[in-house]
Amino acid sequence: MTTKQRSYLKGLAMTIEPILQIGKSSLTPEVTAAVAEALEARELIKISVLKNCVDDNQELARILSERTHSEVVQVIGKKIVLYKQAKDDKKRKITLP
Repeated sequence: MTTKQRSYLKGLAMTIEPILQIGKSSLTPEVTAAVAEALEARELIKISVLKNCVDDNQELARILSERTHSEVVQVIGKKIVLYKQAKDDKKRKITLP
């Protein structure tokens, strides 16, 4: 992913609300499955990490991107933004510059 594409996705991510939360149980298989499902439906998602989660946010983002085969757009504070392009051309909502 180029810096121009990442910048474009950051701009889109500013307007969306977090749809998932990671709590003290951290990355369970259920959380990973929910992230993968949300990425398939939306392409760009924002995840909120709760204060009671003791894991590092950068590490959580890296692990989630590996498990879901997605790209980490950004990690700011307790928010993680992930992007995964839809496989089906008809389902694509975001076209990268």
